[in-house]
Amino acid sequence: MLSLNTNMTSLMIQKNLQKATAGISSALEQLTTGYRINHAKDDPANYAIMKNMEVKLNSWGIAEENINIGYNMLETAASSAELVSAHIMRIRDLCEQACNGTYGEQSIKAIQAEVQGRLDEISRIKASTEFNGIKLFEDNKSVNIQIGIDSSENSRLAVSTGLTLEGLSDIEINEVSNPQILDKLDGVLNELNRYQTKIGAYQNRLSYSLEYAELMTNNLTSSLSTIRDADIAKVSSDLIRFQILQQACITLLATANQQPALALQLL
Repeated sequence: MLSLNTNMTSLMIQKNLQKATAGISSALEQLTTGYRINHAKDDPANYAIMKNMEVKLNSWGIAEENINIGYNMLETAASSAELVSAHIMRIRDLCEQACNGTYGEQSIKAIQAEVQGRLDEISRIKASTEFNGIKLFEDNKSVNIQIGIDSSENSRLAVSTGLTLEGLSDIEINEVSNPQILDKLDGVLNELNRYQTKIGAYQNRLSYSLEYAELMTNNLTSSLSTIRDADIAKVSSDLIRFQILQQACITLLATANQQPALALQLL
């Protein structure tokens, strides 16, 4: 029907032109961002899932950082304990020499001086060993490492880094030639061995936790990619299709807009 007041053909073509233009805009946005979902309106249901996954993905990234930092802290404690152990072993060697009975007074004094120097250094190490302002060797020192992403106990690992070295208080410099001092030093070395074994166990636990965190990160990244990322080949094809439709609508709209003029020819 030819009508002067209403051009239904033109209105229909304009509607399709708007759809084609919107399709081009959407395709261009997906191609420039690489994402299929850029706004909630693109896919409301999957948008909510995507945002939840993004939160968890970021949280597991932080957990990996926490675990690595915790591991570095324990490495600091282990290295310092190893240094203390080396001093104790040297002190034991010196005391074992002094117990031989073949050393004169001057030699014993020299041994005593070195033993005292090493004991002082051990005290300094024990007092100054820290990580990010945390005194690691304080008695009963415990640090909670956040290895997960929530507030549950499974997301935290409590590590004890305190080192007492109680046996050192029984060491008397004037007893370096007394064989019983060797037993005292062996007790201190045994404490250090237990400490280092404990720290090593904590480090292994953190290594396992890091593997799990990395696994969760990889799984979430893959799932998020499936939901969020655009299929570039498909979007490129859609872009071409919408461009063709847009050009066709523009051409047809010019023709449709001439229909009311045709009605004048009948008057």
